[in-house]
Amino acid sequence: MVITEVRIKLMDENNERLQAFCSITFDDCFVIRDLKIIEGAKGSFVAMPSRKLTDRCQCGCKNHLRARFCNQCGSRLDENRGLRATDGRAKLHADIAHPINSTCREYIQNAIIKAFQEERERSKQPGYVCRYDDYDAEYEAESYTQIVTEMAAARKASEGYRTDDAHEQRGTHAPTETPQPTAPGKRKFGSGIL
Repeated sequence: MVITEVRIKLMDENNERLQAFCSITFDDCFVIRDLKIIEGAKGSFVAMPSRKLTDRCQCGCKNHLRARFCNQCGSRLDENRGLRATDGRAKLHADIAHPINSTCREYIQNAIIKAFQEERERSKQPGYVCRYDDYDAEYEAESYTQIVTEMAAARKASEGYRTDDAHEQRGTHAPTETPQPTAPGKRKFGSGIL
C-alpha cells in the first residue's frame, strides 16, 4: 500500500485546535476524505473520519448521545447512556475508517503531517490555490441553482400559466384559469396575496 496523494485544506488561524482537513489517496485508486489535523499537547496529530454515535429512545427514534431530549417524542433521555472509554470519558464518536496497527497509523500520520507542513509553506506564496476537493461547495452551488429553478417554476405556475404540447410547439403559453380576486385580509393558498 502506497500513499500516492495527500490534499490539505488549511483552516483559519482563529480555529482553536483544528488546523486542517485532508484527503488521502492509496495506490491511485482509493480515497479517504475528511481526516482532520488537530493541534494537541504534544504537537499535531491526525484524527480519522468519524460519525456521531446514536441510540434509540423508548419511542424508537435515533438520537445523538449528547442529546438530552428525544427528537421525536420530546422525552428526557438518560445523560449517562453512552459507552465509556477506558479513561471514563463517554465514547461519542466511532471511526469510519482507521488503521488497524500502530505501524500503519504512523505511516499515514507522517505522510499527512509532512504534506500539511508543505501546504503551509505553499500558502505563503502569492497566488496560492488550495487543491482540496470541497464537495460541500459544489453541493451548495447545485442546491442554489435547483432552488432558483424551482422558485421560477412556482412563480410561473402561480401566475396561472401552463404549457401543453400544442402551445409548446408554437412557443406560446395559454392561461389555465382566470385568477379570482381575494378579499382583503384573506390569504389564498399558494399565492403571494395577503
